[in-house]
Amino acid sequence: MDDLIFLGIESSCDDTAAAVVTGDRRILSSVVSSQTDLHADFGGVVPEIAARAHAERLDLAVEQALEQAGLTLSDLSGIAVTAGPGLIGGVMSGVMCAKGLAAGSGLPLVGVNHLAGHALTPRLTDGIDFPYLMLLVSGGHCQFLRVDGPDDFTRMGGTIDDAPGEAFDKIAKLLALPQPGGPAVQAEAAMGDAKRITLPRPLLDRPGCDMSFSGLKTAVLRQRDALIADHGGLRQADRRDLCAAFQSAVSDVLAEKSRRALTDSPVPVLAVAGGVAANTQIRAALEQVAAEARARFLAPPLALCTDNGAMIAWAGIERFRQGHRDDMTLAARPRWPLDRHAQPMLGSGKKGAKA
Repeated sequence: MDDLIFLGIESSCDDTAAAVVTGDRRILSSVVSSQTDLHADFGGVVPEIAARAHAERLDLAVEQALEQAGLTLSDLSGIAVTAGPGLIGGVMSGVMCAKGLAAGSGLPLVGVNHLAGHALTPRLTDGIDFPYLMLLVSGGHCQFLRVDGPDDFTRMGGTIDDAPGEAFDKIAKLLALPQPGGPAVQAEAAMGDAKRITLPRPLLDRPGCDMSFSGLKTAVLRQRDALIADHGGLRQADRRDLCAAFQSAVSDVLAEKSRRALTDSPVPVLAVAGGVAANTQIRAALEQVAAEARARFLAPPLALCTDNGAMIAWAGIERFRQGHRDDMTLAARPRWPLDRHAQPMLGSGKKGAKA
């Protein structure tokens, strides 16, 4: 079935995306329409604005993806769409668009778990075999998954509150840095002294691979307020040192939890996806952990680490090969755990619906 050609549609958060991918792992096109400017004044994603933007842009993204691939709907084998988890308005927009295209063209429809799209991306980019360990680490989710098949995921641990990317965004806001917070904090951290300010490494004193970043954010807030009280304001050097200390704490937690996950479930590959994977200090720490465990470290290109349509198209192909099909009853789901047997996580941050 290497002659399969799928259209993938993604609209789970604040990126409207469409892509065309083949069964032999070729990405014929990938279109991503960012909504960053629409949400910039609000300090985060506004669900109503995101849903409206998706509804306005999805047909254009699909049209551009087909045009870039040099194909029409009649050339496709099927349509894959993110059916959850995510901001429900955006997910509904994508599902309704995909249903309309499938009904009009007669093409098969495959609903895809957004997180499965991320988790299966290393199969698209590098063609790796099962099993492997995937660390999903971004603004909306953070969890360790042992991937044994297109629909076979075992959650080994995850965040019980804020995801790391969400924590980066909140720290940037606390320190009056621009959004998105990840790149801004990393840039400041590069000029700071991580050892000057002591911050906690949450949950490292407990067994297992679960993580917590909310308390770390609170610790940064208290340190910031103490520095302001001491100096009558937050100096540039203080901001840089806070960023460096925070980034090092997140890096240490992710590295140690990855080490435990590889110890508990030895596999030949440690893969990482999500926007936080672009952080150079965190990536270097994870590479070191993989090397110590004699596992291959794999991080897809950044364009495929963040939300995109290509990963949804590929996940759709993987599910289609297993015989999965959906019909017009396909429903949008705000929550959709990959590991159906695991207990729900204890909590989630404001963006945690995707986890």
